[in-house]
Amino acid sequence: MTIPESTRAAVLVEHGAPLELQELPLPARIEPGAALVRITCTTLCGTDIEIWSGKMTFPGMLPMVLGHEMVGEVVAVGPGAADALGVTIAVGDRIGWSESVCGSCFGCTVLRQPVACERRGYGFLQRSDAPPYATAGLAEYAYVTPGAQKLRLPEEVADTWASAAGCAAKTVLRAFDRAGGVHPGSRVVVQGSGALGLFATAVASIAGAASVITAGAPASRLALAERFGATATVDIADGSEAAIARVQELTDGRGADLVLDFAGAPSIGPEAVGMAAQRGTIAVVGSTGPAGDPFPLSAIMGKELSVVGSLNGDVSDYFRSIEFFRAFADRFPWDALFSAPCALDGASERIANMHALGEVKAVIDPRLPARSAA
Repeated sequence: MTIPESTRAAVLVEHGAPLELQELPLPARIEPGAALVRITCTTLCGTDIEIWSGKMTFPGMLPMVLGHEMVGEVVAVGPGAADALGVTIAVGDRIGWSESVCGSCFGCTVLRQPVACERRGYGFLQRSDAPPYATAGLAEYAYVTPGAQKLRLPEEVADTWASAAGCAAKTVLRAFDRAGGVHPGSRVVVQGSGALGLFATAVASIAGAASVITAGAPASRLALAERFGATATVDIADGSEAAIARVQELTDGRGADLVLDFAGAPSIGPEAVGMAAQRGTIAVVGSTGPAGDPFPLSAIMGKELSVVGSLNGDVSDYFRSIEFFRAFADRFPWDALFSAPCALDGASERIANMHALGEVKAVIDPRLPARSAA
């Protein structure tokens, strides 16, 4: 195969505006440890939607190519390229990859936590008007940098599952780990009914929780939560006080042993504290936006709550996510999380639809022909 010199990509040039299809250059030389990949599947994440809308932004980030959950086929590889397990990567391999890390900073070497890497980089944080231009998922080809955390993927894990494992699934598994796991027979509340909340509902069910309560909206998402193991659901459209009261009712007035935030709404903090049981644990995962509604620290003290934060995940969480899908492929209808794939020129429409809660997880296949060319 001839190595391409450029790639078509859907570029975000203005928050809230349609993506622009552009031709971006690709590196003429593949660095040692790097790879050039033809994207076969990109699943959109809530972070992509927050960046598109401008909820998550910082000066100088645009223009950029969105997408950080992706799978692709290696078309060119630099000397010494290997996956995170040390297996050599070759042309034709199907791989997924996560954020790049330096391996030499305090976070990487002393803390031994790649999520704390001082130079941690996501493909979607690469400006599309500067080398190496295309490192994210909404492109036909992506340059996988030497420091990117790569994994060769097993055939039995579908592209969509493997793609979502690169962020959504690994974020959820890390959160459960940070919170100390699920004790068999315990009561769990999942705040949020997006992709992360639905996956977390399934994980809590598999882990042996006696009751799994998913709080979110709209009604269609809550119905889907029941398919993923929720023993009860709470519609947050009724307001915070009603949601807290309903959780207390469902837990015989004791509250939940574990409350996980996968929503990030301003009311999440007070709701989590109100829903938690005495000596319960709250895991903060989805609160990436502005400061939330205030609540008294005395409530945490009075209930003797444990509060932990959990940030995304690293390649170990990514690997465990892939293994999770292998182990529990038949446990829940995972494909129900994903919409039918569309081409690059449909990405703007799908992002807007996700923003409006019209679908859980959009799928982009850059190999599909553009609608105008169909």
